[in-house]
Amino acid sequence: MKIKEIMTKGVIFVDKDVDLKYVLKLMKKHSITKIPVVEDKKLIGVITDNIIAVKLGSIRSKGVSTSRFHASSVIDKNVEILSPETDIKNILKTVGEPGPTMLNVVEGERIIGVITKADLLPLVSSEKKIKEIMNKNIHSVSPDDRVIHARRRMIDENIARLPVMNNGILLGVISDNEIAFAFAELKKSISIGKQKHKLDELLVNDTMKTPAIWTEADVTIKEAASIMMENNVGSLIIKENNKVIGIVTRTDLIKTIQI
Repeated sequence: MKIKEIMTKGVIFVDKDVDLKYVLKLMKKHSITKIPVVEDKKLIGVITDNIIAVKLGSIRSKGVSTSRFHASSVIDKNVEILSPETDIKNILKTVGEPGPTMLNVVEGERIIGVITKADLLPLVSSEKKIKEIMNKNIHSVSPDDRVIHARRRMIDENIARLPVMNNGILLGVISDNEIAFAFAELKKSISIGKQKHKLDELLVNDTMKTPAIWTEADVTIKEAASIMMENNVGSLIIKENNKVIGIVTRTDLIKTIQI
């Protein structure tokens, strides 16, 4: 099977000189977390919600509005370029390893598609139970925790999202995406002199996405992939007897693909 058979076509991309406010608008409109960046129609990098969250939460950017950031100031230049004729087996070898989270499909010098982990989920076909591959070591935060605390946990644990729980009850999920949009909204609506204080005091409860998408421990890995695709989420909370017992990500599911 070739890359061109499963890649996302009609790619949403931006010029390096557009402002971050426009980038966020596109992300929200199209429910995406990564956007290729071009210069003179040539691919030069990718903007991700992770990079935006880091940039807007940094000391240097406090007091700087999103309209003053250009795409070129928040891009990841570590991009991987593939031919549309590349065999899918070649990219499955590196799933879960450090590196670009979006693979760019280029023909000539023109970007014609992208491959993300979401594009690979339809290939998941395992009939094993999801509880066999779930991560039982669950990192979570409380709704009363500060967002900067949640962000630090995500960085320290090298994870992209955290379940939000209160006394064992699952309330929601917070990820780079929610944090990036929350920081951007705060910078737009709060005066410069008060932004640092507001950023420091922003709570998970005011930022998290609800409801959290979850499933029972006895569903198959293939069924879990379908739930992720249907809800466009990057992780799935696993429950048993109404108790949270684990979590799986797209990466976990993709590692089960056999072609």
